[in-house]
Amino acid sequence: MKKFHIGGVPEHFNLPWYLTMRNKEYHEEGINLRWKDYYGGTGQMCKALRDKEIDMAVILTEGIIRDIINGNDCKIVQVFVASPLIWGIHVAKNSNYEAVSSLKGTAAAISRFGSGSHLMAYVNAENHGWDTETDLRFEVVKNLDGALESLPKGIGDYFMWEKFTTKPYVDNGPFRLVGECPTPWPCFVIAVRNDVLEKEAGCVQTILDIINETTREFKSIPSIDRMISNRYDQKLEDVREWLSLTQWSQNNLSLAQVEEVQEKLLQLELIEKKIDSSDLLHSF
Repeated sequence: MKKFHIGGVPEHFNLPWYLTMRNKEYHEEGINLRWKDYYGGTGQMCKALRDKEIDMAVILTEGIIRDIINGNDCKIVQVFVASPLIWGIHVAKNSNYEAVSSLKGTAAAISRFGSGSHLMAYVNAENHGWDTETDLRFEVVKNLDGALESLPKGIGDYFMWEKFTTKPYVDNGPFRLVGECPTPWPCFVIAVRNDVLEKEAGCVQTILDIINETTREFKSIPSIDRMISNRYDQKLEDVREWLSLTQWSQNNLSLAQVEEVQEKLLQLELIEKKIDSSDLLHSF
């Protein structure tokens, strides 16, 4: 039995992984695939890949591209979710901020530097014509729980996180939603360490074949909306809206998509240089 460790955020996007593991589909192929939740998101997973704590990760596209360029010895093997991630822009319910425009020059709460919440703060700033040198400040709060605790205390002024994950905290406090910022590219990819690809490419391909079979059929699973609602404490109408907006993928990024992400990261001065886009991808 070959052992593999995979990391991801504990969110509804990753329910297909839970289902395939629950059904022991990898075991049937001689693979012991173990899942680890990363509440700190992309920045925490990038570190785990570098430290060889995990073999592969379901991770934000812009975050892993930036980290590979900065020396993370991994490649992207496939897009997992092809639709954009809709980042909600949240403030504390008790704050005086009523619109995104009022957040110019205030402190963005982020999980860590290099995380999605950090990188997307730049994308949001650019969308609103802010000066990323002078109009962005950051307060590290580690994860969603950290933001829930920090924002009402005035530690950080706004927090960007996936809109549907944070919806219960908008409905019931302590957050208020003031805007949205969709990613301009497919949101989640699967990245694998290069040493794992060199030694176990066949097993990685098998893992992808199994998860892809499930994501192809995911929306047609009977009562999947109710399962998501119960498991992730979401209102049924919110789950149905999320399902209507979300598209899984079984293909890799195109070179043009990688180039687009690199151009944006370079423009926002989040990377110092671009690399050959093909060096970021692995093809089976």
